[in-house]
Amino acid sequence: MTLLRLIAIVATLLACGANAVADDGAARAARAGQPLIGQPAPAAVLRTLDGGTIDLAARYGRKPVYLKFWATWCVPCREQMPGFERIYRQYGKRIDVIAVNVGFSEAEADVRAYRTRHGLTMPIALDDGSLGRRLNLRVTPQHVLIGADGRIAWVGHLDDAALHAALDQAAAARPAAAHPVALAPQAAAPRVFRVGDKVDGIALATLDGTPAAVGMAGKPRALVFFSPWCETYLSASRPATAHACRRVREDATRLAKKGGVDWLAVAAPLWTSPAELADYGRAHPGTPPLALDRDGAAFAAFGIRAIPSVVLLDADGRVARVLGPDERDLGQALRAIAKRGAP
Repeated sequence: MTLLRLIAIVATLLACGANAVADDGAARAARAGQPLIGQPAPAAVLRTLDGGTIDLAARYGRKPVYLKFWATWCVPCREQMPGFERIYRQYGKRIDVIAVNVGFSEAEADVRAYRTRHGLTMPIALDDGSLGRRLNLRVTPQHVLIGADGRIAWVGHLDDAALHAALDQAAAARPAAAHPVALAPQAAAPRVFRVGDKVDGIALATLDGTPAAVGMAGKPRALVFFSPWCETYLSASRPATAHACRRVREDATRLAKKGGVDWLAVAAPLWTSPAELADYGRAHPGTPPLALDRDGAAFAAFGIRAIPSVVLLDADGRVARVLGPDERDLGQALRAIAKRGAP
């Protein structure tokens, strides 16, 4: 067992044990990383903020790769960013250091402005959600350190002594040289359902375990894509988004009472556990049934990268309309779908 592997295991045990009651970011990242440690890193080509690309597979084996997943609306990301810039300047010649913006309810303009405002010099890549899903992204920031052998060596959340020990160990390791680097199998791009497509193959269940009927014919369905922390956490950093989440929740609660439409509120897995989603339901009685998209597959299936969004399916189970955060005609859209399906 390598020293880096031992460090990762000990940190996982400490994080999970220390946070048995308070399920904080360190514990969540440790759980997310546990099945990844020692596994071949995934191949991916990331688009950079400057219009170029970063081919991760081409970098594995030459030197370690350090990916930091972050967002401009994330408070701990902001707190860690000065230290991350120092890490880039300290390790940049020995480790490929890449800031990966998660691209979740994020605009490129915000990322550019943040880079300029804080004088960031490290490469910044933009994830479309696919790399985050393969690396079990559950928190922001989430650190993923890939060793010189192309295997995942560290997953964490904090900028602490354990992270720096892992970086030092990775930087001291010898590259894979002539030996081929194992890669995780290339994941097939998920099918994205567009307007007019018949929906199938989506498996969701409500919090009580009841399978959710997505794409079944019978009557119109409304899928509300959201995060339970949107109204509160984003109230300071993204007030317009927080307001939109509240508006859509209130609209969905009101419209669901009228009947004639099957409703389901689908929560992203980022910073959300089943217990937290249940707490949200108790705090907002009357909301549609809640489902946790545990691996982000449902968000990916409809190409949802911004919250709140609403996907409307007609009575034949086809996508009839996708409403983004700024669209306010949910009631009118539902009426149009109902008329279209009426005899």
